[in-house]
Amino acid sequence: MSNSLVYRTRWADMDPNGHMRHSAYADYAADQRIVLLTQWGYDAARLAKLRLGPILFREETKFIKEVHIGEEIRVDTQLVSVRDDGSRWTILHTIYKADGRAAATVTVEGAWLDLDRRKLAVPPADLTAAFKTMAVYEAQPC
Repeated sequence: MSNSLVYRTRWADMDPNGHMRHSAYADYAADQRIVLLTQWGYDAARLAKLRLGPILFREETKFIKEVHIGEEIRVDTQLVSVRDDGSRWTILHTIYKADGRAAATVTVEGAWLDLDRRKLAVPPADLTAAFKTMAVYEAQPC
């Protein structure tokens, strides 16, 4: 299963300086996480039925190269870490320009929320297993 999606940037993604606004990077990363969940059989309807939702504790974006309107970008997703029970996880999204240069990274730390109890939850075992199929991030030496 691919952990990579290609998008074309839109007018709504731009800021007055003529490049992609800071929050648009996070929007593309979030979209890819939802696409992956859907591919794994956990679309919004199933998550609602399970009364389970993904939440973020931290989101950090590192900006590397400008992205402009109409550019094709590729968003790759890698698993940095996941607890054995799947309850907490860290994901790294790298956003690439069409020429292959990294434009930004978006790192998120999250967990699963029981929507009725409003407490952290352990996801179903098959969802944890699906998370573990993601490409694993391997830090590059400095």
